[in-house]
Amino acid sequence: MSLFELLIIAVGLSMDAFAVAICKGLSMGKISIKKAGIVGLYFGTFQGGMPLIGYFLGVRFHDKITSMDHWIAFILLAFIGLNMIRESRNCECENEDDSIHNKSMNDSLSFKNMSVLAIATSIDALAIGVTFAFLKVNITPAVSFIGIVTFILSMIGVKIGNAFGNKCKSKAELIGGLILIFMGFKILLSHIGIINF
Repeated sequence: MSLFELLIIAVGLSMDAFAVAICKGLSMGKISIKKAGIVGLYFGTFQGGMPLIGYFLGVRFHDKITSMDHWIAFILLAFIGLNMIRESRNCECENEDDSIHNKSMNDSLSFKNMSVLAIATSIDALAIGVTFAFLKVNITPAVSFIGIVTFILSMIGVKIGNAFGNKCKSKAELIGGLILIFMGFKILLSHIGIINF
C-alpha cells in the first residue's frame, strides 16, 4: 500500500473523530490550543491503537482466509463507509434540532468522557487493522500515520466547531464514508486484475 493510499484511508477514518471534534468545539465556550490538543491526543491515540489490535487479530487468522482476503477488505471498508454515510444523514436531521445536540455533547475533557468518545469514533479502525493484516501493510508506520492525521484533523475540528458550529459535521462523515468505499473498490479491483495501480 502506497503512502498516498494510506493517507486517503487515514483521512477517511479520521472523519468520525473530526465530526465529533466539531461538536466538542461547538460545546466549548472558549477554546485554547491545550484543549484542542487534548481532544486531538485522545482521538489520535485511539484511532492509531485500534488498527494495531485489528492487525494482530488479522495476522492470526490470515493463513486460513488468504484466498478471499481482498473480498473481506472490500466488505469491511464498504460497510464502514456506508455506515458513515448513514450517520451523516442522521446528523443532518439532528442539526435541525439544537436540543438534541446539547443533550449528546458537553464541554468536559475528563478521562471518562473523552475515552468513551475516542472508543466510539475508533471502532471502525479496528476493522481497518484486520484489512491491513490481509494486505500485509507495514503496521508501525501505518498506525503512526493514522494517529497523527487524526490528531491534526481533530484539533482543526475543535476550532471549526467553535467558530462555525455544527454545519460541517455531516459533510465530514459523508466524505469519510465515500473515501473508504472508494478504497474498498480499489483494493477489490486490483486483486481481481481489473485495474493495476
